[in-house]
Amino acid sequence: MFARHKQLSSLGRVCSAVLVSGMALAVSAAETPSPGAQGGTPATQAGSWQPHSYEFHYMGFTSTYSCDGLADKLQLLLRLAGARADAKVVPLCTRGYGVPDELAQAKVVFSTLQLAKATSPGASATAAKSVDGVWRHVELAPQHPFELQLGDCELVEQFRDTLLPMFVTRKLNNQVSCVPHQESGSNFSLGFDVFAPAAAAKGA
Repeated sequence: MFARHKQLSSLGRVCSAVLVSGMALAVSAAETPSPGAQGGTPATQAGSWQPHSYEFHYMGFTSTYSCDGLADKLQLLLRLAGARADAKVVPLCTRGYGVPDELAQAKVVFSTLQLAKATSPGASATAAKSVDGVWRHVELAPQHPFELQLGDCELVEQFRDTLLPMFVTRKLNNQVSCVPHQESGSNFSLGFDVFAPAAAAKGA
């Protein structure tokens, strides 16, 4: 009888140990994030559009653009940097369309996505107009994209100094070196993260 009682007690301890182990595993599994929570779709943040208007006066020595050619390049750079789709670049032509002009100009009207500030006075009023944004990486280099060439070095440099600060960016990798009056020795590699619309980032 004593032996049987001892055997039952041992069996009870084994069952209790298995039960405790099972509960510990269940708790551990609940506290560990699922694989999808750590990777895949980036987390979105609330943002709002901020309008800008700027008269861009090209100041370069190596490449010469027509006023409409300059407008096309600026439209490309704005799109790559995450400007809203309705961005407009209006060429200001003094010598006519398609004519190279050392003083090419364009009026740029565009909107950039700004991080929403929950503590700002108008936060509740603008909540309905908020836009989901994500951080998206951008790389600008000769033939990346194809429309950019080595001769666009000074234009990219001027875009970096005048228009890019109007975007919300981080992790700027600024490798832009332009040699006036010659393409030889010039090169540019401008990389940055930009806060851009989530829908546009998915499409990109």
